[in-house]
Amino acid sequence: MSVLNWLNGPAFTVFGQRVIWSDMIGNTIGLAALALGWRRSIWSWPAQFLSGVILVAAYASAHLSGGVGKQLLVIGVAVWGWRQWQRGRRQAQDGSIAVRFATWRERGLLIGGTALGTLAVGGLFTLVPQLSWNPWPDAYIFVGTLAAMVAQARGLVEFWFAWLLVDVVGVPLAFSSGLAFSGLVYVVYLALVAWGMRDWWLRSRTTAERPALEGVAA
Repeated sequence: MSVLNWLNGPAFTVFGQRVIWSDMIGNTIGLAALALGWRRSIWSWPAQFLSGVILVAAYASAHLSGGVGKQLLVIGVAVWGWRQWQRGRRQAQDGSIAVRFATWRERGLLIGGTALGTLAVGGLFTLVPQLSWNPWPDAYIFVGTLAAMVAQARGLVEFWFAWLLVDVVGVPLAFSSGLAFSGLVYVVYLALVAWGMRDWWLRSRTTAERPALEGVAA
């Protein structure tokens, strides 16, 4: 049996739904990556990279091409985010990662880019049905994940709001796609997002007293 076949094999059943190994392992690592992001640990990025690699197999088994594309995007952005935080740590006097609220211009770019990106990707998925059986939610999660990771790499508190909006759609989509463990993990994500949002929000007050991008690469 190949590694890919094993990853896409059944691990156990929960709530009447089969959980496959790739879904369980990839999302568990993804959960750890979010927790590391909350703690502003640079190891959040390697964890996101590894999670993306494993989840490619899970989404491929569910025939969610959009999900596969999202994970490939996660892999690429994780490499970029790692480099951003490495540079930020060298710039900060104490080696930490500073966090802050986005400017109104940055918020506009994030919201506008997410909206336009969702329309573009959703249109592509609609024109090519083989890419996704549920094009618009898939496109929304695809682009929303990119927006969240970019905000995280910039040390923006809005990163947590972006993940919250992704989770609202991601939970029902995961369960309806037969990826039960993904759905359960998304529910746990909601709790981590709430705690992480509060922590970064409080830290942003301290950051505001220093130069805006101290500890975060521009």
